Amino acid sequence: QLQLVESGGGLVQPGGSLRLSCAASGFTLDYYTIAWFRQAPGKEREGVSCFIIRSGSTIYADFVQGRFTISRDNAKNTVYLQMNSLKPEDTAVYYCAAGLIRQPIGGSSCHGPGSYGYWGQGTQVTVSS
Repeated sequence: QLQLVESGGGLVQPGGSLRLSCAASGFTLDYYTIAWFRQAPGKEREGVSCFIIRSGSTIYADFVQGRFTISRDNAKNTVYLQMNSLKPEDTAVYYCAAGLIRQPIGGSSCHGPGSYGYWGQGTQVTVSS
């Protein structure tokens, strides 16, 4: 059974940085797509980024392009989300998810939450002065 554990959230001032981790256990991530989603109070869960590990493709939502970077450490079986230039509107619970996804939608879009079968517990990110 594949299990995911997020960590690295916290309170940061606008313009600051955080690095989120998504550690997988039970299976290697080599054949999976890993995605980050976020959900703010009263808002729908929205996709932030996805990483199709088999092909090496990475995709970012427009609202984080140029600020966030997704990467992995093979030895630790962990995916990271480096978040820079954080804004108050980035405040949300961030979730990582894994799914057996082979291709992005239309070559450039991540799949929605329903395509991911494994989820972490979430980690809170708060951006406030």
